[in-house]
Amino acid sequence: MIAPAASSTTIGTPLLWAASIGVLIVLLIADFVVTHRPHEVSMREAVGWSIFYLALPLIFGAALWGIFGGPQAMEFITGFVVEKSLSVDNLFVFMLLLAGFAVPAQLQQRVLLYGIVGALVLRGIFIAAGAALLQAGTWAFLVFGAILFATAVKILREAISGSGFDRDVSQMRSVRLLRRLMPVTDDYRGTRLSVREGGRRALTPLMIVVVAVFATDVVFAVDSVPAVYGITEDPYLVFATNAFALLGLRALYFVLVTALAKLIHLNHGLAIILAFIGVKLVLHWAHTVWPAVPQIPTPLSLLVIVLVLATVTATSLRARSGAGDTHPGSRS
Repeated sequence: MIAPAASSTTIGTPLLWAASIGVLIVLLIADFVVTHRPHEVSMREAVGWSIFYLALPLIFGAALWGIFGGPQAMEFITGFVVEKSLSVDNLFVFMLLLAGFAVPAQLQQRVLLYGIVGALVLRGIFIAAGAALLQAGTWAFLVFGAILFATAVKILREAISGSGFDRDVSQMRSVRLLRRLMPVTDDYRGTRLSVREGGRRALTPLMIVVVAVFATDVVFAVDSVPAVYGITEDPYLVFATNAFALLGLRALYFVLVTALAKLIHLNHGLAIILAFIGVKLVLHWAHTVWPAVPQIPTPLSLLVIVLVLATVTATSLRARSGAGDTHPGSRS
């Protein structure tokens, strides 16, 4: 993980960065230990880990409130809600990838964990780049706003048309490239990513699906990081919201794998949230140029985001009550 240079407004001291990254590494190691023995995840195990990873950001937010005050804690909680919402959309794609590659149930959590590690590394790179852009000038807020508007339009068009991540995963560029470079075994070999067969190294299907997950992680990082920069300019809080939102995805996947298909209006809500944050970024830029232009306060942002999520959840459940099962479109 790359720690961006601290700015004059960040609470991220070198010691706090080091401690936070250290805790993150320990949690990831613990996850790898849990998934070391391939097994099918029970609902009890998934719920237990999900509660643990939901409790951590609440404790962290309370600590921020006690040490730094309400504004930083509010920015963290709002940013976490945004990132968690976007990370749930990640789960749609993970679900389709796991199904597309016929990943055995006992190996699915290992694939998810690889995907989370890849996402964390990519978010670190994008957070550092975002901090550098913001230090270069307030025009960066317009860049971030444009990215979010473009993403919101794309998600909304896919949601309305019913398209999305429905292409053949075997035709992804990254997958085709790997198959051209190295032979691939016909079956999974436990948690091994490669094996030696006939005197030469061959990839297992597990490596192929991991690379496919990494490729989709790049797409998610492009809009997730600008979205949280629309909530807070502090690189440390941006890092913290992304880390906490991603850490619990492995367990949350197995809790929500059935419920995900019922949230048919989730992408409509995500499009609205991203567009709203895009407006917030543009207004923030305009305020730096013309101080009379109002800004959207963080508490109002949190209220809008929660109301949008609650609304799309309610409308999804109502729409599903008399409809058959379908998988919603998602970002690709």
